[in-house]
Amino acid sequence: MTGEERLQSPTIAEDKKSVAEVKDDPSKTEPPSDSGVSSKLDATDKPDQDVKPPPTTETSAPATKDAEPVVRSTATTSATAAQSNDDPVNPQDFQGEVQTTHDLPTIETLRKIETYTVLDHDGKSHTFKSLYAGRNSPRRVLIIFVRHFFCGNCQEYLRTLSASITPDALLQLPVSTFIAVIGCGAPELINSYIQETGCPFPVYADPTRRLYDELGMVRTLALGPRPAYMQGKSVAHTVISGVVQGLKQVKSGLVMKMGDQRQVGGEFLFEPAAPTLDTPISTPRSEEDKKLELAHEDDKPDGHADDPKVEEKRVTWCHRMRTTRDHAEMPELMEVLGLDGTGAAIKDKKRWEKALQTRKGTGLSMASQMSRMSVDTTHTTGGGVKA
Repeated sequence: MTGEERLQSPTIAEDKKSVAEVKDDPSKTEPPSDSGVSSKLDATDKPDQDVKPPPTTETSAPATKDAEPVVRSTATTSATAAQSNDDPVNPQDFQGEVQTTHDLPTIETLRKIETYTVLDHDGKSHTFKSLYAGRNSPRRVLIIFVRHFFCGNCQEYLRTLSASITPDALLQLPVSTFIAVIGCGAPELINSYIQETGCPFPVYADPTRRLYDELGMVRTLALGPRPAYMQGKSVAHTVISGVVQGLKQVKSGLVMKMGDQRQVGGEFLFEPAAPTLDTPISTPRSEEDKKLELAHEDDKPDGHADDPKVEEKRVTWCHRMRTTRDHAEMPELMEVLGLDGTGAAIKDKKRWEKALQTRKGTGLSMASQMSRMSVDTTHTTGGGVKA
């Protein structure tokens, strides 16, 4: 060891001892005399304040050509982002097509949400179950969940639906069948929504989106491929249409109450839980019983679970949207409902052929049983049996 090394060694030993003492006893705040050792301690025990966090990306509107533009104020954007961060069911956004499922809702889920309320155009509340299993409801009900009330895509869907599936066509089915529509905006916009779409079926509102959440519908801004029901309408057309409708509501104060622009919907068919579509036969009651029932009719909510007259229903077929234009096409809906035909054809033969061949939903409706019922009825009224 050289003389220079012998002179330096005590200093290095002292510095090492100081490092050990500081680490073992945090109460000692005196740093070692050597500035180089102090720098090492600072680097070891203190976070690096010069390291900048990685830049965050804006996710409120995906910057892709397949994303639908969002029209709203800065305050609304912040509120929506905060809501999305706190929403465990619906993450903030998705790039591209959402990988959701089309599993049928369980009985437990239906029982949980049957008392959730929806609002009609007058703001009156109705239980969700009353839409498909009330005392006066049809035996089969297709409930269509649309997006916000300014969505041009869903409006085109309802226009095509209204032209292909009319109430008169549903009345021709051997089992009573009907359609109801639910959106996620304010109920005050329902009348203008019906006027804009010409929808002949009742429209309700679920501003809380609780039904969307519980039934597994998700949130996205991805457009996806153009469906046949769009009838050749461009993205610009649907966006401008929604903006114009919003501007009309500035004076009413409803311009920002159309609903969550990221929420997408789906279609759910409710049918009798019994494996047969035979009309249930009720026991005749006396006139006194009927009077008592009428006297207490207003005391019971629609679709009360304990009401023996309410037929139990379940979802036999459903489809959840994966993009903002992913509603089930008309040929599939008509097939599921048991209607003849495929709907009004469009000029774009390629898209129409795809609509005829593609099936998006999951489940098995009772349309085949209804077809057999129609055949049996025709044979019965066909003039008797030959000898």
